[in-house]
Amino acid sequence: MEEKPNLLQTPLMLTLVVAGNILYALTVKLFLMPASLVTGGTTGIALAINHGLGVSVSLFVLVFNVIMLIAGYFLLGKTFAITTIISTFTYPIALELFERILGPQVITRDILLCTLFSGLGIGLSLGIVIRAGASTGGMDIPPLVLNKYFRIPISVSLYVFDFCILLAQAFWSTPEKLLYGILLVLTYTVVLDKLMLMGTARTEVKVITRYPDQIRDGILHQMDRGVTMFYGEGGYLHQETQVIFSIISNRELPQVEKLIHAIDPESFMVVSRVSEVRGRGFSMSKKYR
Repeated sequence: MEEKPNLLQTPLMLTLVVAGNILYALTVKLFLMPASLVTGGTTGIALAINHGLGVSVSLFVLVFNVIMLIAGYFLLGKTFAITTIISTFTYPIALELFERILGPQVITRDILLCTLFSGLGIGLSLGIVIRAGASTGGMDIPPLVLNKYFRIPISVSLYVFDFCILLAQAFWSTPEKLLYGILLVLTYTVVLDKLMLMGTARTEVKVITRYPDQIRDGILHQMDRGVTMFYGEGGYLHQETQVIFSIISNRELPQVEKLIHAIDPESFMVVSRVSEVRGRGFSMSKKYR
């Protein structure tokens, strides 16, 4: 079996992780901090500490990330620490640089615009880093530790931590700011989910027809897509039937529908979206025999 190359060793992976963290820092500087928004994660803790004790946001993030990195090394292993070390230093350094370069300069102080663009920027930057195969570090680590040792779902502990961090900022924020903070967390969660599925979603087609051979050949030769035949039985007449199963790209659906309807206008077709497909023809190159 051919060993898959380690993405960590490629320049593209390093570039994506650095770019994602720089975008994260720029979003925090231009939209999150000017509107005094509350948020979750390490940045949320840093904002609370900054308001209460006056500690620099970038300095706290750096110290906290290093502590979490050391904890991750001992509790989660060497491999995890290696994939996290880039984000541990890039984000706080970039944030400090932007604070010094941009100073008090802001794009807008409109709280709704800042909330939406903060959510877009944070979700996009986190998605870039995670899709590159790395971790953003910081508050990503405690949920991973809890999942490994206590089997607590990562999503559950992430939401609990974010909720507690939002509550910590509620002591100096108005109820309105807290509501905007919840909107911010929801926005970057949705953006992150969409980005993680981008480029991997496909369409699943199942067809029950009187002409299975013709439709199978059409999908194989005209669409150049693989087909699997399932054998079933009709529930009413108990007649044996064949079910044609194929995975196609979203753009190919109209062509497949046109092909099937041309062969059998009375065919029964089920179309579903699938979030990810791996294997020959998708994540691996095709082989023709």
